Formats: sequence, C-alpha cells, structure tokens
Amino acid sequence: QAQVVESGGGLVQPGGSLRLSCTSSGFAMANYAIGWFRQAPGQEREAVSVIAGNDGSTWYADFAAGRFTIFRNNDENAVLLQMNNLKPEDTANYYCAPTELLGSTWSPLGSWGQGTQVTVSS
Repeated sequence: QAQVVESGGGLVQPGGSLRLSCTSSGFAMANYAIGWFRQAPGQEREAVSVIAGNDGSTWYADFAAGRFTIFRNNDENAVLLQMNNLKPEDTANYYCAPTELLGSTWSPLGSWGQGTQVTVSS
C-alpha cells in the first residue's frame, strides 16, 4: 500500500511562509494526482490543492488560491506546497495523498499519513 510522509510544518507568524513536502519510497508520485489536505481541530478534513499526474495541471481551494503553490520535484519523488501569507485560520494538520476526483470531491487513494502540523500564531 502506498505510503507517504509529510514534513515541513511548524510554527510561523501571520504573514509568514512555509514549504511542505510530501514524499514516498513506495511508488512514483509523478504517476499520480497528488493532493494536499488539511484538518483543524473539530473540523472536517478539506482539500487544499491538487496537482495532476499527467499534465501537471493544478487545483486550489478558494482559500489557497493566490497564496499557496503546489509543484513537483520528480528528482526527489516529492510534491511540495509553498504556503505564503499564512493566516491563523490556516492552522491545521496538513496531509498529502494520491488523490482522485469523485464527483466534485477530491478523495484520497489509500490511507492517510501522519501529517505535518502547521501553526500560525503571533
């Protein structure tokens, strides 16, 4: 079963930046659409951004568009999420997963990893 590892989270002040990394040693991430999701305490997990496996096209949630950028580093078998101008409401545990679109909902393929915690606070 495909396993991913997320890293790069941390504590940052409002307006700051973080770059999250999603890697796997079990499969070639370039062959899959890869999504970043997040879950804040007491809230449902939501999709943040997705990058396609074929043409590299991207999708962003409204709250991420213009602030976040998803891209691949195929040499390192990684998908990264550059997050700029972070806000306190971005505080959440961030997860990545191979992803498919079911209807209008991005859904993970396989199980979730541990995620990486992002905390935006002054």
